Amino acid sequence: MSSAFFPGDLEQPAPNTSLKPITYALDDTNQPLVGGVNLVELARTHGTPLFVLDEATIRAAAKAYTQTLATAYPGASLPLYACKANMNMGLVKLMEQCGMGLDVVSGGELYTAIQAGFPMERVLFNGNNKTAQELELAIHHEIGRISADNFQDLEFIHKIAAAKGKKVDVLLRITPGIECHTHDYIKTGHVDSKFGFDLSQLPVAIERILEEFRETITLKGLHAHIGSQIFEVKPYEDLIEVMMNIYYNIREQYNGLVLEDIDVGGGLGITYTGQDDPPAVPEAVARIAEKLATYAKRLNYPLPRLLMEPGRSMIATAGMTLYSVGSMKDVPGVRKYVAVDGGMGDNIRPALYQAQYSALVANKVGAPVEETVSIVGKYCESGDILIKGLPVPRIENGDVLVVFGTGAYNYSMASNYNRFPRPAVVLVSGGKAHVLVQRETYDTIIQQDLIPAHLRRVNETSATPA
Repeated sequence: MSSAFFPGDLEQPAPNTSLKPITYALDDTNQPLVGGVNLVELARTHGTPLFVLDEATIRAAAKAYTQTLATAYPGASLPLYACKANMNMGLVKLMEQCGMGLDVVSGGELYTAIQAGFPMERVLFNGNNKTAQELELAIHHEIGRISADNFQDLEFIHKIAAAKGKKVDVLLRITPGIECHTHDYIKTGHVDSKFGFDLSQLPVAIERILEEFRETITLKGLHAHIGSQIFEVKPYEDLIEVMMNIYYNIREQYNGLVLEDIDVGGGLGITYTGQDDPPAVPEAVARIAEKLATYAKRLNYPLPRLLMEPGRSMIATAGMTLYSVGSMKDVPGVRKYVAVDGGMGDNIRPALYQAQYSALVANKVGAPVEETVSIVGKYCESGDILIKGLPVPRIENGDVLVVFGTGAYNYSMASNYNRFPRPAVVLVSGGKAHVLVQRETYDTIIQQDLIPAHLRRVNETSATPA
């Protein structure tokens, strides 16, 4: 696949095709730098495990989407950063600076965007089981679009909007029946999915909006998402044909109704290991834009605003996790286990998806490879294995391991399993590290715990209620 970025920036690789952040370099002592910051020193000053995000890589990914859409698509467009990949208020402000919109999927993500002061007209609220409280929050703050996933969404939106005297702009999420080659757990566009209206339900949903909900809901378009970590552009092109044929039929069947928006979702893949070969963001986006423009013209349909929802391809390559090496166990003739001070609590993806990662020993870059080890975590689970078969120099207690490609679905899926505090998150840029999320402490973990009064009576003779 092509690794070209976009015209005018030809020396810069597309972030989603790189194993490492785009600012990765080695200093005079052969130690790795990202954003001009020494990773070994960063581990010492901020502690480990530590999530690190490279600001330049995030900005380059945003530019790849916004600039390619601006030049390749003749109509209006808006890329929406999929916040489920990784979210905090600092990242929200960075996305705002980069000209991105936001795709949120929960009240918590929406609240984070509100508190960060993000412009609500550039926010889409997604999700398959939105509560009335979440929708009330969205409608109260005049969110740009709500993607209705089911009839309950439509009924809730109608009741809330009626009570507030508002009219809400809505997309209908559909399951288009398109398969893509990815993990079964992250396929979302096929018919057997918990997400969206089945195509057989779509006419009923449209008719209810045009009749029963006509005073409270405006149908702006359709929304589909076919999966994640996708290495092909063809499924997106197939999706556009399916959706635009539906748009054409809607216009024919509902008195010339023209839908203004088309949301083709996200899911473009990234390079986690040398075996991964995703299309570069500009190449994929340009092909999608060209397909939509060409097919709309073929149908004599006005160009809809093109919405995309990049998450992983926006943030994953920018991220790294720093660990400190601890105990080891050598099983002769089988494998050598090397434990780090994190694991499945900060990266559940290897256990959940059999995800693979690239890594190196940061304080021994350039040293000859002497052994192959399996990197494991410190959680009380046999499946807490981060990387199998990693070639490394002679590894020792206290070494700093850097795992690449952890910007997406690592911090956002992190847990307090075994009551471990979640790591801090830092943003590196211009030789400085800026804390985005503080490291949790033991006090953080217990701050929501309560001991009922009857359990505080420690001098009673019976330990259990009668």
